[in-house]
Amino acid sequence: MIENSILKINQSGKKANVFELTFPSLQLVEIAIHVGFDAIHLDGEHGTFSETDVDNICRVANGFGKSVTARVPDNSPHQINLYLDRGIQGIIGPHINSKDEAQKLVDACIFPPSGHRSWGGGRGTEFNDDKKINEIYDGKLNFSKWSNTNMLVIAQIESKKAFENIDEILSVKGLTGITGGPNDFAASLGFPGDPDNTIRLESTKKVELKARESQKVVLDDILNKLSIMDLMHYNARDFISNKS
Repeated sequence: MIENSILKINQSGKKANVFELTFPSLQLVEIAIHVGFDAIHLDGEHGTFSETDVDNICRVANGFGKSVTARVPDNSPHQINLYLDRGIQGIIGPHINSKDEAQKLVDACIFPPSGHRSWGGGRGTEFNDDKKINEIYDGKLNFSKWSNTNMLVIAQIESKKAFENIDEILSVKGLTGITGGPNDFAASLGFPGDPDNTIRLESTKKVELKARESQKVVLDDILNKLSIMDLMHYNARDFISNKS
């Protein structure tokens, strides 16, 4: 495994630049890294990734020394573990609405004794190679601790219920921080299709302030993210506009 490239950039006082994919493309992963992105992010909730896709993307990105994070399709420990076994070093759990759900997210992402992540035989555990684990990390317990410190565990706050429970969610030990979901949050607050509604914006500000006061990360504070869909959309518009 590699050191988390997002956290490594953060340690230098900078935000990491992260390229987000909603579909598998090893070519785009390589190009993104070639032009200077620090990490790759996969939207597994709304994207189309098989475990094989995740494995191949981690293989290429890690080969260049870059980490891969993912928003998982659902928060079940089984689904999260399938991603982590492939080498994912950051999990965004969608629709976290309570302290119990945040705790379960942490438990699925973090090895014992701090969590309940299952030990597998993939890239995420050095392919269970005892010789390498002993030589580099001085045993599985030390590897587990190293892996935990290189794991981002992010709860996505995107509902009125999550907003009401934010203090309890932020109290969960091992939760790295939070991120938002403006469209779903706005709909939950009674403003569907209006993510820029003043009430939604103010509610998000309150959540983010509470997170910072609790020494939790607000994801936008540590990274800049560019989605392939944004890139395609804006470049296409610019191209059409310039050719008109």
